[in-house]
Amino acid sequence: MLALMIAHLMRRTARQSGLHLSVRELLAQLAGIEETVLLYPGQRGRPKARRMITDRTDLQQQLFNLYELHRWAPAS
Repeated sequence: MLALMIAHLMRRTARQSGLHLSVRELLAQLAGIEETVLLYPGQRGRPKARRMITDRTDLQQQLFNLYELHRWAPAS
């Protein structure tokens, strides 16, 4: 019940920002924002890992900004 309420509040916030999405479409767009880990050869054979957010569509970028997801994203 709580998850459904949060999803509807998120939809309302998006609608107030001019993004008219259903809850299903909103969650699908947010699910498309992914994080990946790139491994590079490091010194002495130990790999270095770099975490980053994958490319986003314009709509995903708007949602990323709206919900301030950069706060939880790895620094690029």
